[in-house]
Amino acid sequence: MNEHIVKSYEDELNGLAAECARMGGLTEAQVADAVAAVVKRNQDLAMSVVARDDRLDEAEREIERRTIRMIALRQPVADDLRRAVAAMKVANNLERCGDLAKNIAKRALVIIESDPLTPLTRSIDRMGKLVLARLASVLDAYTRSDLEGALAVWSQDDEVDEHYNSLFRELLTYMMGDPRTITACAHMLFVAKNLERIGDHATNIAEIIHYQITGDEMMLIRPKTDGLRT
Repeated sequence: MNEHIVKSYEDELNGLAAECARMGGLTEAQVADAVAAVVKRNQDLAMSVVARDDRLDEAEREIERRTIRMIALRQPVADDLRRAVAAMKVANNLERCGDLAKNIAKRALVIIESDPLTPLTRSIDRMGKLVLARLASVLDAYTRSDLEGALAVWSQDDEVDEHYNSLFRELLTYMMGDPRTITACAHMLFVAKNLERIGDHATNIAEIIHYQITGDEMMLIRPKTDGLRT
């Protein structure tokens, strides 16, 4: 095969991975700002997160267009096909994280109207930082094709679940103790659930990395903490 064609082909694959990395950075910023909007009761920041969601939607569509075009024109096989498909799947998971961040921001706008629930807000902050750390770690593993890093994220899936279950019980205690907090607590509960789902998407990306590198599906059952769920 012509050396120029091979290089162009590799450049296209690397370009897809780079676009996913750029989209990952946008997603991390959206999640971080959405959590900050809840914690800091910042209406402008929440509205900014909602307004910026279109950028992630467009980024996913562009990665999908480029991947489909590459598959149609280049007809990649084996490792190259897995790299192309992985890019499209990673972008899809990042877009879903963006949707969840937008939902958190919308909840923040309602929570801000209620009296502060400082202990709960601190719990949301801790859970948000944990989820963001997982998202950053798995995106780093994707960028570096780091199987060990991806497996580390995958194996810690239950940590986010434990935070969610603890916060769920904390919210129930507040609602039973003071019915006036029910509305704000209900929205806090959805914030926590959305953070848990973002953690699940990070785990999805870890599984995509595993398949991209090894060609095998993850056969183990995800580590999950049993407990109260919504």
